[in-house]
Order: sequence, then C-alpha cells, then structure tokens
Amino acid sequence: MAKLDKPRANPALRLALIRRIHGWLGLFIAPSVMFFALTGAYQLYGLHETQPGYQPAPLVEKLGRVHMKQTFELKPKRAPAPVQAGGPAQPKPAAKPEDGPKLSVAILKALFLVVAIALAAATILGVWMALTYGRDKRLGWILLVAGAVAPVLLITL
Repeated sequence: MAKLDKPRANPALRLALIRRIHGWLGLFIAPSVMFFALTGAYQLYGLHETQPGYQPAPLVEKLGRVHMKQTFELKPKRAPAPVQAGGPAQPKPAAKPEDGPKLSVAILKALFLVVAIALAAATILGVWMALTYGRDKRLGWILLVAGAVAPVLLITL
C-alpha cells in the first residue's frame, strides 16, 4: 500500500498573506517613517539648532526635539556661565577657517540627505500602492490614520 503525502500549503497563498501583512505594517508605520526621514534630513545640516545668524522656527526646533528626545517642548535656555572670582573668563580661541568639516563628512551628509529623500519618496510610493492596489482600502486608510494619530497622542500625554 502506497503512503499518501500530506497536502502542502500553496506557496502563492503564503506569499499573498505575507504581502498583505507587509502592506498593513507599512501603512501603519509610514507616517513615522516620513517624519523621521524629513526631520533627519534637516538635522544633518543643523537646521534645527540656533546658530550665529540663524534662528530656526519654533516648530522646526520642536520637531527636532521629537526626533531626538521624543518630547515636543523646546530645549530650556541655558543660563549664562557664572564669572569666576579669579578674574575674567578666558575666551575660547576663534576657530580657524580651515578647521571646517572634512570633505568626507560633507559627502557623507550629502549621501544621507539623498537617502532621506529617497526614503520619503519610497514611502509615498508604498502608501500609494497599498491604498490603490490593496484589497481592503478602508482598513488601509484606518491603519494610515492610526499610524499618524498614535504618536501625536502619545507625545501629548
């Protein structure tokens, strides 16, 4: 008597399920991925920090704090350093113009900027594909909105 093999699961159905789960997870995390890609892009060049001759908008500073410290408050202003009793404080030596960032650092920042822009573009395309070609568009929109609202609610608590 010949032994019968157990029926195997259809690999196409398994792949379809994996694609659906991937789409659901992608829609839920897409708002956070966009947030981190965009805030990371402007942080590469210090656009979230006050510098001589540059004052970022308060919202830009706050979003930078969310990216780094997971809080929506501005960094407290530091009090001026107390003057020492032994005399005036020694000034720091001025930075030399040739002490700027190395060429490799500038190229690395440019590469990371391209990566951040590409990540944002790929996320937008992924959301579009999931909402356009997904089976359950209502669930897709619910997951996208939940992914956007959940971090905002958690930050405000």
